[in-house]
Amino acid sequence: METVRLGVIIFLCKVFVCGFAEESSCSPGFESELLVFKVHRDNLHQGKRLGRVIFNACDGRTRTIFQSADEEFDVNTDGTVTLKRQVTLHEGHKVFSVDAWDSSGKKHTVSVRVERVHHHHEDHQMDTVVNISSPQMESPSDDLVLMFPKSSMGIKRTKRGWVIPPVNVPEDNRGPFPEKLVQIKSDYSKEAQMQYTITGEGADLEPKGTFTIERLSGNLFVTRPLDREKKASYRLVAHATGVDVDIKENPMEIIVNVLDQNDNKPVFTQNPFNGNVPEASEIGHEFMTVTATDADDPLTNNGIVSYSIVKQDPELPKPNLFTINSVTGGIRVNALGLDREAVSRYTVLITATDLDGRGYATTGTAVITVTDSNDNAPQFEQTSHTVSVPENKVGAEVARLTVTDGDEPGSPAWTTKYKIIAGDKSGFFSVSTGPSQLEGIITAVKPLDFEKNKQFILSVIVENDDPFVGSLATSTATVTVNVEDVNEPPEFNPKEKIINKREDSPVDSELVTYKATDPDTAKSRKITYKIGSDPAGWLSVNPDTGVIKAKSLMDRESPLVKDGKYRAIILALDNDADAPATGTGTLIIELEDSSNTFCLQ
Repeated sequence: METVRLGVIIFLCKVFVCGFAEESSCSPGFESELLVFKVHRDNLHQGKRLGRVIFNACDGRTRTIFQSADEEFDVNTDGTVTLKRQVTLHEGHKVFSVDAWDSSGKKHTVSVRVERVHHHHEDHQMDTVVNISSPQMESPSDDLVLMFPKSSMGIKRTKRGWVIPPVNVPEDNRGPFPEKLVQIKSDYSKEAQMQYTITGEGADLEPKGTFTIERLSGNLFVTRPLDREKKASYRLVAHATGVDVDIKENPMEIIVNVLDQNDNKPVFTQNPFNGNVPEASEIGHEFMTVTATDADDPLTNNGIVSYSIVKQDPELPKPNLFTINSVTGGIRVNALGLDREAVSRYTVLITATDLDGRGYATTGTAVITVTDSNDNAPQFEQTSHTVSVPENKVGAEVARLTVTDGDEPGSPAWTTKYKIIAGDKSGFFSVSTGPSQLEGIITAVKPLDFEKNKQFILSVIVENDDPFVGSLATSTATVTVNVEDVNEPPEFNPKEKIINKREDSPVDSELVTYKATDPDTAKSRKITYKIGSDPAGWLSVNPDTGVIKAKSLMDRESPLVKDGKYRAIILALDNDADAPATGTGTLIIELEDSSNTFCLQ
């Protein structure tokens, strides 16, 4: 009976036969909970490879990003643990943890113990890795043979079919070419001579001729350097047929992965970067982000970019005003001292370095503009003013108060607003911002009366449109407003006087006394009365007393009488020498009819 053949056999010097098994449910995690690396003490130097941690992500990845809890040890994406610097194991050992994350974002941790080998172990030629949960050891491989799988067996099976281990080829390999990668072999070769061909990407499809295969040996070769940034993997199909016999294998798919090498520098996405930071920013305030890309594999250190600040110009008031997040590129305020009025712009030199900060570096620039914060309160140029304003002049400009402000001109931290906080309970005045934005204009909005208020003492404050940053003192100005007396006309009381008289009132009879008073109490002036308007000529007025008499008979039926009422205007004149003033009053006479009586005979 024909021996059941394995689906895929990997020869590692000695040909280890991998048994077949149906794929069980995969649990992401490290292969063990503790790894022990036994190292000769003379091998504890920088760059020394200690061993490997193995992590299964259950998603087909061949590389994983690891994080070491100890800065003296570095873990590459293939799990290789190396020393970042010379290490002395004072206690003969050291324990640290290594973290990795699966595709769901869950973190997994393994403990690593590094032990120094004592003198009686120094006859060993290699350092030893002990996997506590699995005592099997890794063996170095010199040759790789891929066998065509059969439907019943194979190295690994999934729901979709048989999985062939990928062939990994470093990019930028210098040769010599052609370089052997793997041998393809059919189990039928035990019975007959077989011949092998390949098709697919890099074989008979573009880029053609990248991979070739020896027809009879099945040796697969790469013929030129590969570039992962142009193509990260190739999908080949291997074929095997008998030379002189009619036998044929089912085609076998082979994936060639191009392993990343650090052959690309990071490149900033723009240069320069521009950002704004308020001068009153707190420490830790992040205000801009710089970004750089690296064409290398982002899942390896080759493509992981680390950011750092090289120089700040100017270094005022201190050289470390800013810091940068090495992972995200976010720039933050690192110290207090930003002052736009002293330094309004900084130029910061930044490097982006791959290999997580240990590889190729690129330099970029961030231009940081310090924006204004309201850290300067406006100040009145003069804090005391004395002005005079004529009474009764509504809309008159009382005073113009000018201020200075150290903040950025035109900004809300510089423009001003004003408020009267004392001395004007009745609201005679208003204050507004002038056209220059640095002046407050006080205006009289109600008639001022010298006889009632000869003086006002106003307290005015100035603020900015933006609130102050921190505790700033508000500037205050005092404005003393002296009201000037103006000669006001005499005032009749009431303005309209109504009397009832018969139309047949006798000539020269006294009708009424209609007097006015002078509101100017500060000066004593004589008042003289005159008739201002008497359309019918019926009235006379005593110039000294204001007594009004009938100069002639009045007639209710006169066309000058409207609705039984006759109107006359009386004038009151003061005797001010500079500016005489005249007041007016209206006399309304309601005339009663006195019709003639006829006797019937």
